[in-house]
Amino acid sequence: MPTAIAVTSADLVLPPTDQQTPTAAVLPAPGTQPLAAAVADLQLLLDRYGHVIVVCPSSVPSATEQRLHAVRSLLESDRIALVKTDLPPLGAAVLARQLRQLSACDFSPGVIASAARLLTHYIYAGAVLGSVAKLDRVPVSLKSHLKGWLPGAQFAVLAGPVPELVRIVPGAEPPAGPEFATQLVLARGQLPTEWPTGTLAPRWRVQGVQEAPLPAESPRWWGTGRLVEFAAHIPDIAVLHHLVSSVRREICHWCRMELIGDRCGFCSAPLPATAPPAASAEPRALTSPVR
Repeated sequence: MPTAIAVTSADLVLPPTDQQTPTAAVLPAPGTQPLAAAVADLQLLLDRYGHVIVVCPSSVPSATEQRLHAVRSLLESDRIALVKTDLPPLGAAVLARQLRQLSACDFSPGVIASAARLLTHYIYAGAVLGSVAKLDRVPVSLKSHLKGWLPGAQFAVLAGPVPELVRIVPGAEPPAGPEFATQLVLARGQLPTEWPTGTLAPRWRVQGVQEAPLPAESPRWWGTGRLVEFAAHIPDIAVLHHLVSSVRREICHWCRMELIGDRCGFCSAPLPATAPPAASAEPRALTSPVR
C-alpha cells in the first residue's frame, strides 16, 4: 500500500506522469474546514495508508501550518510527516509529484519523507518576471531593482538550486541550467512572453514542455502577477529511484523511522553526532540519463 502524499492546496497537484503515479490528497484551508473535520479527514488517510507525508510550502499562510501541527498533535500520531519546502509554488508542486512517484516504489515512508531534501537539489525552479520591485525571496541588486521600473523590462529569475537573476535582453545567456535530462513545466501568469519555450528550453535542452495552471500563491511568492513560472525536473521514475536508493539508509534514534541524509523526515531529529557519517541529502552526479 503506497504512502499517502498530501498537499495544502489543489494547485499543487500536477497531472500524473504515468498510470502508476497516485494522486495527492488535498487538505482544505483552515478557513474552509472546521478543525474537527480536518482531524477526521487525516485520520481516514492514516487508516487507509498507514502514513501520510504532507508537502507544505514555506510560503503558506501561518494559519495553514498551525492547523497542520494542531491536527497532528490532536491525533497524537508519529505517522504524519510535515515536509516544508522553500521552493516556489510550481517547484513545490513538482516536488509533490516526485514524492507521489516514489510512494509507488518499494521505499519506506521515512525514506520518502527524507528524500524531499535530496530531490530539491534537482529541481530548477524559476520564473520570467515583468518586475522585480517586490521580489524578496531571491537576492536582487539595487541596479536590477532600478531597471525593474523600466517599461517592458523582463527578468529571468532562478530561485534554486542556486539563485540567479538575469535581465532578458538580446544575446543574454539564461541562468545556469541542469546538466542532466529534464522536462519543463510552465505556468503562465499575466506576462505575455515565449522566452521560456523559445530560449530557455532549447538552451537547457529539456526533453519536453508541459503547461499547468499558475498556482494561486505564485504572484505573492514572486512579488508580481506579471510572470511565467517554470520548473525543470527529472520526470523518469527510474532515475529518481536510483537517486534515492544510492543514499545510505539510517534509523532515526528518536522515532525509529528509516531515513536518508542527516535528518528524519517525520520527527526532524538529526542524526546523533556520534553516528557514522551518513551520505547527506546533497546533489550528486547523475549516471543516467546524462546528456
